[in-house]
Amino acid sequence: MKRQIQRGFTLIELMIVVAIIGILAAVALPAYQDYTARAKMSEVVLAASSCRTAVSEVYQSSSTAPTDWGCTTSTANTSKYVGGVAVDTDGVITVKVATNSINSETSEKQIQLVPYHTASAPKAVATAGHLGSAVFKWTCGPTSSSGVPIKYLPATCRD
Repeated sequence: MKRQIQRGFTLIELMIVVAIIGILAAVALPAYQDYTARAKMSEVVLAASSCRTAVSEVYQSSSTAPTDWGCTTSTANTSKYVGGVAVDTDGVITVKVATNSINSETSEKQIQLVPYHTASAPKAVATAGHLGSAVFKWTCGPTSSSGVPIKYLPATCRD
């Protein structure tokens, strides 16, 4: 009797492969969604870059803080992911995420960039009395109230 050579895969082998792919997809999908949200949050951080330059220049070259930093935006002048940019009198920049632009956990939440004025003992620039000294570094993170969850912040903002 001549033996037949088996060709192709059996149904069980195919079902095992489909199950393995399903498990991998179930694990990878949430990680991918967090990754895409962090990528979108990068644009929110980038929206503060012009303000960061303006604040650094004022702190280095001026003796009085301006009433208008010249870089704030209203809701009419924002991007798809940015709901607004504001700078307080101390140079702290607050960027608001646009409504329902990234996901429900970040909608209308805020991040904050704080300037530091000295390298030897970093202190947040708390008053306009530090005008005339260079900004040593910036820290980025969620605001104390209504802040973006840490897992959605880019790596540069997870201080």
